[in-house]
Amino acid sequence: MRTLIAALLFLSVAGWSASDLTVSRIDEEITIDGRLDEPAWQQAAKTTIDYEWFPGDNAKPPVETECYIAFSDRYLYVAFRAFDPEPEKIRAHLMDRDEVQTFVQDDHVSVMIDTFNDQRRAFQFRVNPLGVQADAIFSEIDGIEDFSWDIIWKSAGRIDELGYVVEIALPFNQLRFAKGDGGPATWGFEIGRSYPRSVRHRMTTNPRDQSNNCLLCQLTKVTGFQDLKPGLNLEIAPTLTLNRTDTRPIFPNGPIESGDENSELGLSARWSATPNLTFNATINPDFSQVEADTAQLAVNERFALFFPERRPFFLEGVDFFATRINAVFTRTIADPSWGAKVTSKKGKNLFGLFAANDRINNLVLPSNQGSSFASIDDDVLNGVMRYRRDVGKSSTVGLLYTGRDGDDYGNHVFGIDSLIRFNAKNDLAVQYLHSTTEYPDAFAIANGQPNDEFDGRAFVLDWNRVTRNLVVSLEYEGRDEQFRADSGFVPRVDYKRMLGIVRRNIWADDRDTWYQRLQFGVFGLRTDNWEGLLTDEYFSTFAEYNGPLQSSVELTLRRETTRAGGILFEELDGYEVESEIQPNGSIKLGLNYLNTKAVDFANIQPADLELWIPSIEWKAGRHFNVQLDHTRQTLDVAGGQLSQADLSQLKLVHQFNVRMFVRAILQYQSIDRDPSLFSFPVNAEDDSLFSQLLFSYTLNPQSVIFAGYSDNQIGTDMIDLTRANRTFFVKLGYAWVK
Repeated sequence: MRTLIAALLFLSVAGWSASDLTVSRIDEEITIDGRLDEPAWQQAAKTTIDYEWFPGDNAKPPVETECYIAFSDRYLYVAFRAFDPEPEKIRAHLMDRDEVQTFVQDDHVSVMIDTFNDQRRAFQFRVNPLGVQADAIFSEIDGIEDFSWDIIWKSAGRIDELGYVVEIALPFNQLRFAKGDGGPATWGFEIGRSYPRSVRHRMTTNPRDQSNNCLLCQLTKVTGFQDLKPGLNLEIAPTLTLNRTDTRPIFPNGPIESGDENSELGLSARWSATPNLTFNATINPDFSQVEADTAQLAVNERFALFFPERRPFFLEGVDFFATRINAVFTRTIADPSWGAKVTSKKGKNLFGLFAANDRINNLVLPSNQGSSFASIDDDVLNGVMRYRRDVGKSSTVGLLYTGRDGDDYGNHVFGIDSLIRFNAKNDLAVQYLHSTTEYPDAFAIANGQPNDEFDGRAFVLDWNRVTRNLVVSLEYEGRDEQFRADSGFVPRVDYKRMLGIVRRNIWADDRDTWYQRLQFGVFGLRTDNWEGLLTDEYFSTFAEYNGPLQSSVELTLRRETTRAGGILFEELDGYEVESEIQPNGSIKLGLNYLNTKAVDFANIQPADLELWIPSIEWKAGRHFNVQLDHTRQTLDVAGGQLSQADLSQLKLVHQFNVRMFVRAILQYQSIDRDPSLFSFPVNAEDDSLFSQLLFSYTLNPQSVIFAGYSDNQIGTDMIDLTRANRTFFVKLGYAWVK
């Protein structure tokens, strides 16, 4: 440990850059209405967005933007006057907050704030010209930009004859920052603007060195924050959920029967005892999820699919617990009765702790060749503890513990990790984990797991060299056969893997040329089991084009080797094309295509795989949005077509204003098979249809009204598509903030 810390200190350069901007306190609060007419704005610090970092390399932006920063006793204020020579071409649509894939297609402004000025993490806030919000946590250490994070803040936007105006008010009782020592504090700021036309121009107040792998090291330093008064910093959010699920006990011919009407009260609370110490607690929490997961096609897949976390309690301080190996994945906590969490960042020390009691123990059982789901119908106590120490200017060293305990069951993981930033271009991430696991005897026997306590280990070393024109990454990782991280998402074990990528970037000198960026590269991967037997090998060469109309095309030529059922399948050659274009502000089109030799994992035989994924997004005016995508996968074997799987997803949204919308989602899946080509009995056809209708009114992320209906229909070659169940639900939540 001493050697590692000494190395970090030697390799990291201490100290901060000089301040570039000074702000001062204003005496009155500002009304957030998209108008810069209050006298207080005349006292604000003013700067301009002078650098375009994409597609230009710190070139002069094509449009002008003025930015203002001020603070009061309660709020940090940021405002933008975004000039536009053609205001009628401004792209702005109403949508729900954090609809990131749609949001980034609009004109918008942003501010990223490193409130601890430690160059490790920052809060990010984006607003479009109509006042629609998106917020995120950006972690330099873990390389994540997490838009599932939410706080309560104010914004407003207004389009006029000069362009548009945006005002933002960020309450100090929602932000984390270092407790002051009496002197003025310095924060890192990046103030930006996205200007999408034929090209998406991305601009900031500070120049970006594309050969510097540390983004937060380049932020503008803003000083003058003094005597900040975050208030009581207390947030209490009671919720009421009402629902009824009707089922068809005798499927498919029996009647659908009404279920019980259920009501559930929940309470969550957050208290920031100091600006850098936060407590969260919840009793009988409402972890109901009204946002339907994006459907994923699980045909010919060996490993569990990943679905992101969306529940507010677990998202608080989510970046505190992130590491390179996904040892913390809170969606494994399925039905908790209570939860508690504390997170703190003081000086160079970061600490996080959370615990939750779950009424069911959901597990992913991993192996080298596949994974499976299992459950133990018993309460389980979950706990995670995280400590991280900043070293030097931008390196870290950390410790992690995760634990789950139940009757005759336990899984405990201990580990150490570090990010060593040698210089602006090179960094190395290292992590080692050790697990101890014991399953109940009956569960172990039924699921083919060891029936005594067993230990496992996992590691990763990830080196990256990033410059504007060349990116090189090398990674070596391994997980032995008995490693388990039941609090995380680790669907594969018993392997050692080496991978590398080299990518060459060629940038256009002129914005108006036929391309903005060309990329060429190679990617290689080899996976052996823990004993050294080859299980997977993959090599590809790729080329990508980015050009006008926000178009991109990537072509990949690939060769793969895969072991399945003890057989090594070699020379699995193929190619893949991914393409996208946005010809105007209303239409976005995409098409992905894959054609390759593959393996039929169900029957352990060679196959030809073809995959089509077309998609379209259409914004009909400011209020209506249509998203449609389709996936078709076919598998052909020596005897003919083994299967054809189709998955269609339609999402219709009418957004009345920034707070209220009605949304319909349809997800239809159809799988056709030739039973004669299978080595075991299968249905010739399986169909399913999921539908959801939702009304939403959102005052802020915690003060909400949801009312909706969803149902599931199932069919086979012998059964017409028949409703299996339906659910009616209402959710009411209110956040009291003081």
